[in-house]
Order: sequence, then structure tokens, then C-alpha cells
Amino acid sequence: MSVNQKQSLSEVHKSVATDKRTGWRRILAFIGPAYLVSVGYMDPGNWATDIAGGSKFGYQLIWVLLMSNLIALLLQSLSARLGIVRGLDLAQASRNAYPKWVNFPLFLLAQTAIIACDLAEIIGMAIGLNLLFGLPLIWGVSITIFDTVLLLFLLNKGMRKMEAFIVSMVFIVGISFLVEMFIVEPSLKEIVKGFEPSMLTGEALYIAIGIIGATVMPHNLYLHSSLVQTRKFERDHKGIKEAIKFNFIDTAVALNLAFFVNAAILILAAAAFFKNGFHEVAEIQDAHRLLSNIFGNIAPALFAIALIAAGQSSTVTGTLAGQIIMEGHLNLRIQPWLRRLITRLLAIIPAFCTILFFGENALGGLLILSQVVLSLQLGFAIIPLIHLTSDKKEMKDFTIKTWVKVLAWMSAVAIVSLNIKLVVEEISGWMAEANGWYIYVIVIPLAILVGLLLLYIFIYPLIHKKQGIGNVPHGNALAIENIEKINYKKIGITVDFSANDRNTIRHALIQGGKEANYYLIHIVETAAARYHGKTAMDHETQTDTENLEKYQLNLSDLGYQASVHIGFGSTAKAIAEISKQNSIELLVMGAHGHQGLKDLIFGTTVNSVRHRVTIPVLIVR
Repeated sequence: MSVNQKQSLSEVHKSVATDKRTGWRRILAFIGPAYLVSVGYMDPGNWATDIAGGSKFGYQLIWVLLMSNLIALLLQSLSARLGIVRGLDLAQASRNAYPKWVNFPLFLLAQTAIIACDLAEIIGMAIGLNLLFGLPLIWGVSITIFDTVLLLFLLNKGMRKMEAFIVSMVFIVGISFLVEMFIVEPSLKEIVKGFEPSMLTGEALYIAIGIIGATVMPHNLYLHSSLVQTRKFERDHKGIKEAIKFNFIDTAVALNLAFFVNAAILILAAAAFFKNGFHEVAEIQDAHRLLSNIFGNIAPALFAIALIAAGQSSTVTGTLAGQIIMEGHLNLRIQPWLRRLITRLLAIIPAFCTILFFGENALGGLLILSQVVLSLQLGFAIIPLIHLTSDKKEMKDFTIKTWVKVLAWMSAVAIVSLNIKLVVEEISGWMAEANGWYIYVIVIPLAILVGLLLLYIFIYPLIHKKQGIGNVPHGNALAIENIEKINYKKIGITVDFSANDRNTIRHALIQGGKEANYYLIHIVETAAARYHGKTAMDHETQTDTENLEKYQLNLSDLGYQASVHIGFGSTAKAIAEISKQNSIELLVMGAHGHQGLKDLIFGTTVNSVRHRVTIPVLIVR
């Protein structure tokens, strides 16, 4: 496996050049990753907490939003620093820093958080489609599965195109709320007063915890540490320092935009609902309905458009984060389209089941639950991140300063403490309502195990300094000794009677010369061939056999020994079987050169064959 394949988000790794640009164009080349990250800070989960906070307590909780944003800015800048300096994403660095057994539960917890995040986006987008077009929620949820195809398309178009799509979605959200702010006419004096910290008790404290949990998201830390690696720059001291500076600017601008959107939602809820006596606005649909009653049609339409844009952009970044944690923690790589489809299906199934069994009204509760699950995973991302960026051996001159470390640990303690409080309150609530056996047998023991794992992740780097932790392990270079010519005696050639065949056969003949035996292989894939196998004598089978014999005769006239081999059914399986039966030593195959969707449909044979045989495979374009 090549080094390139081992990189984080290998499809777009170092795909944006920065070294050939100067001045403001150079700064702009670094702009982008933080905007992809920022959409997670304005997803439907944030909307739910912001609407609840604004409708119940007016402008009182704006300072909580600001504090959450400052914590997020600190942690995201650490994440970017890790990716720039070490060339590793957070999941890869964690795999190197912790024992192998720890990485599997870390992966499961991170994947659960990704699913919870994706679930919030799916619900938000389905609600947005329902509010704007009257589409039933179950159809809205079903449509979101096509985001997988959209992401595949965007990645094939390149990193800059994907960033442009995300920024345009964020722009739609921002403009929508800017217009709504003018419609509701909030009190500027009371907004300024809301920035003054106040004591939080009871329900205000609970909603504040929800705002922090929904704002500082674990998957964004994994995502940011990978996305900064899409920029190509000089990896000397000056180049790294400059990349850190420009990425901090990118992060500060993007997260301030996210703060503006969240503050706008809270201000909108305060001005539209709190001021008009609607203090119990519990769900996004309620907010939309009340906006219609108070302000007519423009505000709710903008609200729904913004919700769809937020959901659409957040699903793209959430699925990318799923790819990063799977590859980083488990070093497991599967087809990109399949990985994204699995992530999306794991999020769609709970939403689907909730609608089918509990009705559409239960989606609001599922949205809140997704934020609780999301907040639980924060500690497992934050604690390793602080340890990794504090490691002088690996970070060298770019180790975080003491005052940054103190602020980071204070943020971590605050977030973990609030999350522990949230979990205790949730479990206590379940015990008071249900008092079921599963709470004592499953929920409480599981919560204790997760707590112990969190403690272990905090303590392990302090007591164990791992020797020689480097980049993604590829193994060491081996000494290349005497090289002897390999004479292949049995060479298989796959043909498909296209224009590629001449080049494929030519390359095979160069490998073996006139001393080798050549096995001309073609697979018939008709329905009859799949069902009847060798007994199939349909028109295509007969024609293909005749064509193969023409190749054999042609080679014989040129002085080469060739035999004809027809296979049936699954192309990759049949080629592998013919190769094994004839003890073929080298297999020469023509590649179609498909890309994107065509590769998904047509171009999987070469890769599948490669995994089924143990002999060298020469791929000819």
C-alpha cells in the first residue's frame, strides 16, 4: 500500500497548493477548512437549544453562546495545529498514542457521536422540507440518503469545489437570519445586556449545558485536524508557523460567523416568542408555526430555507468525519461510497423507526437525545487533543504554551463536568419515570465503564511516554539485494474486445516473449451465462468464443503460444478461478480509466481481482 493511500482523507490530501501564491491570495488559499467545520456549530441541534433558550429566558443566555464559541475557537485551533505540525488527524494521532485495545472503544464512541450528529442533520433537513413544501417527514428522511451521492460528486470535483458548496450553504443560512433580524426588530439594549454573565440555576442551567454540548462538537475536532492537511505548503519552520497563523484566522472568522448565526436564532426566539409571551416553544416546528402567526409568510419561509441549508451542509461534513475516525482509529479503509452510505443508513434507521413507531411528533425528543449522546463523547476527543498538542517530543517548537494549556484544561474540566451533570440528571430522570431493570443492568454499568475509560485516557499519557511515536506507521524500508530477471512462463491476459485489448496483449507479450504460454481470458456476464454457466450457448457466448479464437490464431501466426479460456458469471471471481486452475504466474489486465460514478458502476473488476489472487497483476491503461 502506498504512502499516499495512508493519508487522512487521501482523496483530497495536499490537493490545494499554497506555495505558489503571494500576498492576500496566499491567505485565501488557506481559507476553507474552518468553514466546513463551522457548519457543525449551526446545525439543527444548535437550533433546538437556541430556540429553547431564547423563548424561555429572552436574551439572558447570549453570554453562554459567546463562552461556548470561545472554547470552540481554542479547541479547533489546537486541532488545526495538530494536523499542520504532525501531519496526522486526531484519530490517527490517538491510535499512535494509546494502546491498541483503547482505540476500538474510542472508535465506537466517536462513531456513535457521528451518527447522533448525522441524525440531527437528517431530522432538521426533513423538518425543513416539510415546512417549506409540505413533504411528509418520512419522505424527507428518505431523501437524505442521496446526500451520499452528493458527497461523492463533490469530492471528485476537488476540495475547493466542496468548500465553495459549503460556504454557499452557510451564506444562505446567514442571509436568511440577517433578513429575519430586521423583520423581528430586537432590542439592541437588551442584546448588549445579554452578554453580561449571570448566575444560572434550574432550567436555565440545563439549557446552558445543552447549548455548550451542541456548540462544541467532537466530530469537528477530528474533521479540522484532517481538513488542514488538504493545504500543500513548505514543511520547514517558517512554512508551518505561517500555516498555523493563517488557519487560526480562518478558524476565528468561520466560528464568529457560526456565533452570529446561533446568536441570531436565540435573538429571533427572544424577540418573537419571549416578548410575546410564548415561553414554551419546544420544537423547531413550533417556532415556524408561531413565526407564521406573528410575522406572516416571509420569516417562516426564510427559516425553513436556512434549516434545509444547515442540514444539507452539516451532513456532508458529518459523513467526512465518519471516514476520518474509521480510517484513523481502526486503520480500516473501505470504498468511499460504501463508507458514506453505511454512516448515513446508521443515522437514518433510528429516525425512520421513530416516525413509524412513535409518530412524527417524537422527532423533537429524538433531536434532543442526539445532542445528549453527542455531548457524552466530547471528553474522549478533547483530552487526547490537549495531551497530543502538549507533547514536546512530537510538537517540538510548536508545542502549545503553558497559558494555552491551562485554558484548554479548564475548558475540558468545565465541559466534562457539565456533561457528567447532564448524564446524572438524565439517568435520574429515567429512574424516576420508568424505574426499569435495564437502567440498573445496562445503563448505569455502561455509564460507569465509559467514565472509567475517560479517566484512563486522561491518566495514560501522564504515566506512559511511548517511545518513537511517529507518523502513520508504514513499516521500514528494506534493503534491495541482487535483482534477478523473472521469467514468467504462464501469463494470463484478460480481454473484453474493446480498443484496449491491443495494448493489454502487447504489454503481456513484452513480459514473456515467445517462450511463455499465454492464456486469453474473457468472462461472459449475460443472465444465461450467470444461470447456466458452461452449458450456456447464447449468442453472446458463441460470439465471444469466436472472437477469442481469432486472438489465439493471430498470436499463433506471430509465433506465440496461446490458449482460450471462457469464464461465466461474476467477472472477478471467474478470472481468479481460471488463474488458479491454470497456475498462472502473472495476470495482465486492461483498466477502463473510469472515474466517479462510472467507476462505481463499471470499474470495480481490477480491484476485486487483485484481492482474490496471490500472483502479480499488471494493470495496463
